Amino acid sequence: MTKIYPIDKIRDIGFIAHIDAGKTTTTERVLFYTGISHKIGNIDDGDTVMDWMDQERERGITITSAATTCFWIPSYRNQDSNYEYRINIIDTPGHIDFTAEVQRSLRVLDGAVVIFDGVAGVESQSETVWHQADKYNIPRMCFINKMDRIGADFYKGLRSIYERLTPNAQPINIPIGAEDKFEGVVDLITMKAVYFEGERGEKIVTKEISSDLLDKAKEYRKLLIEKIVEQDEKLLNEYLEGKEPTEEKIREILRNATIKGDIVPVLCGASFKNKGVQLLIDAIVEYLPSPKDVPDIEGIHPKTGEKIICPPDDKKPFAALVFKVANDPYVGTLSFFRVYSGVFKKGNYILNATKSSQERIGRLLQMHSNRREELDEIRAGDIAATVGLKNTGTGDTLCDINSPVILEKIFFPEPVISIKVEPQTKSDQEKMSLVLKKLAEEDPTFQVKTDEETSETIISGMGELHLEILVDRMKREFNLKVDTGKPQVAYRETIRKIVESEGKYIRQSGGRGQYGHVLLRLEPLERGKGFEFVDSIKGGDIPKEFIPAVRKGIEEALEKGILAGYPISDVRATLYDGSFHDVDSSDFAFKIAGSMAFQDGAKRANPVLLEPIMKLEVVVPEKFLGDVVGDLSSKRGLIESMHDRGSMKVIDAKVPLAEMFGFATTLRSMTEGRGTFTMEFFCYKEVPSNITEEIMGKQSVA
Repeated sequence: MTKIYPIDKIRDIGFIAHIDAGKTTTTERVLFYTGISHKIGNIDDGDTVMDWMDQERERGITITSAATTCFWIPSYRNQDSNYEYRINIIDTPGHIDFTAEVQRSLRVLDGAVVIFDGVAGVESQSETVWHQADKYNIPRMCFINKMDRIGADFYKGLRSIYERLTPNAQPINIPIGAEDKFEGVVDLITMKAVYFEGERGEKIVTKEISSDLLDKAKEYRKLLIEKIVEQDEKLLNEYLEGKEPTEEKIREILRNATIKGDIVPVLCGASFKNKGVQLLIDAIVEYLPSPKDVPDIEGIHPKTGEKIICPPDDKKPFAALVFKVANDPYVGTLSFFRVYSGVFKKGNYILNATKSSQERIGRLLQMHSNRREELDEIRAGDIAATVGLKNTGTGDTLCDINSPVILEKIFFPEPVISIKVEPQTKSDQEKMSLVLKKLAEEDPTFQVKTDEETSETIISGMGELHLEILVDRMKREFNLKVDTGKPQVAYRETIRKIVESEGKYIRQSGGRGQYGHVLLRLEPLERGKGFEFVDSIKGGDIPKEFIPAVRKGIEEALEKGILAGYPISDVRATLYDGSFHDVDSSDFAFKIAGSMAFQDGAKRANPVLLEPIMKLEVVVPEKFLGDVVGDLSSKRGLIESMHDRGSMKVIDAKVPLAEMFGFATTLRSMTEGRGTFTMEFFCYKEVPSNITEEIMGKQSVA
């Protein structure tokens, strides 16, 4: 029987970071030291537990978030089983193309460990994931990893956290040495030097701090104590009188301050060299919150809209949020969910409140990456999975049939890049539709649509690598061979001024005719706001039953665009007047009238083309800096800053996505293969008029 852990002994945490900072390597060490795996997997050897997909092992990157569970007694508790904790871990991708995996994981986590490269410090995607965690108010701690690398500098990394992320960062240990002389860490709470001996660093040895490091340790210990006593007036007064808080009190205050976000503990180590990881696990259970330490999740009643609180209590009605759907080749569709309240036993029926449908759950699974362990029941705080839910997607709420509730959904960014796909054989045509449907169910940032004019299938995603991986999965997992076209930028259109327009659809063809008449006001919205429809009809000028048809007509017109056939966004359409005919009016007539009014208004509202602008970070040796800056400027790039990172130069820029195709090859050839770059979506901006004409010309030829 599975051991039941009290709610205060459960931690739901995630590892988040820039690509290649060492998330998966750290997770592998955590699994080894907690006894879940009996050998340490390494990315370079392609044998990690958490990166189990072929594509992940070949590329040495994490593509999908993987969930696992482990158990830990803090190292200084002398194996007292009263202090055993259950840790549910999600290892997330660092590559920004897979941002949805980070977004949906953070939505269901209570705490996070942000991992940094000891050489690079804060990198571009470190900031992105940090701000994603800010959005969900997630308490976090920092782990400066790779202290064994040439150029590793803990204090420089710490400064970059202060400057770019938070002034609340506070080291709780500091390194003993660096680069090839990195030996261990100084624990600033116990004021002991900690070393990790044995073949795989499994033996923790504490010693007195060496004399050459004692002054630095005292300096950082003083900073820690000052930060701690600031949190408690009584402690502050005692400290001013010369009395330091006890070790137990330091841990208690540090825990409370971490949960509130007033302190962000910073640790260091070298996961690959098996140094510092056990103290990180100690810190996870000591300072990151349990489900009861964070605000209770709120939902609404699906029918009344009444607010419902779902506390982390086994005695309350069951409520869980599905944060991921994945297709497993052996068991079928897996739905991953976080339980917020209540208990659920397998074999019972559950309500999908989002879709208003009931389903029976026959199997409950605790996931260890791609391995599964059968469970009889799940409780508040658990992260688990089930098999075979037919109508359940990412963001759906599963709950007690007698206590319906809908929890807040997860919102995902819009795709910025598209390619055309077509099956190589006629027999694969139907199969391709089913495969694309499955992949789209898994990944909310992957969209599929058919071009009505050419009947071509267009798939869209967050970047070239994102689409490359999905096409590769079609071939390997589903044995579907497809041909792909060149990547296309996901342009958008919008309007720049307020206009009023009229749409009137009248048809008489003997017998009953068609009559629909609408008046619209179109207004531009801020970038990223999408489409808003406002019903301002007063006094029944248009009957209520026809208004959804008007909206549908406008939404169809939005998809077709005005300038070059790209979707229109960031527009508010207000339906403020119109008329109807007692006999001839119909949904169809009002839909056409809505579409006509929108198209007429949009043409007169100073329409403009928008393009995705990418935030770019390029790291190059200094001697190639001029060439790379020149190349970026020729791509309509805006250079925002340049700074040093060790012996390398870092360029921060904003560049249109349309100019970035093939940049990886160009950069390699310009820098003798030594330059690297990362980019992520930043915003949509207006396309210059000369480029707009070029794009419209290409579209008219196509």
